[in-house]
Amino acid sequence: MPISLNHVSIRSADLAACERFYAGLLGLQVGPRPPFPFPGLWLYAGDTARAANAVVHIIGVDRSRPEGLAGYLGDRDEKLLQGTGVVDHVAFFATGLAALRARLAAAGLALRERTVPLLGLHQVFVDDPNGVVVELNFPADEQAPA
Repeated sequence: MPISLNHVSIRSADLAACERFYAGLLGLQVGPRPPFPFPGLWLYAGDTARAANAVVHIIGVDRSRPEGLAGYLGDRDEKLLQGTGVVDHVAFFATGLAALRARLAAAGLALRERTVPLLGLHQVFVDDPNGVVVELNFPADEQAPA
């Protein structure tokens, strides 16, 4: 069975912070989203006309109207909606390491870096507004002292 990762879904009570992080800092594009009975964002890597490019789905938690989300995806205790739980992190391939460092510094976000021996990758780890760890893998030749 051929298989590939389609998207990652993250529940959040702060859609604006997620848009600033994933679109403003990481460069994904907000694009079309079906009319679900709850708020949210679909963030695309590439052409927003192709649903397969919607790699991050932000599921909005609307405290004033929780029934739409609860009825569609099930209810979750909002206290559990922080961090990655049993999923350790989500990862993306990227280019433009120097520009990303500058954007994260300007936003006051701490990052963690390392170069992976043998794979030719330089990794940057940063936490999204919900505490989800995001790993960005750059070609090692982009690595220069931070």
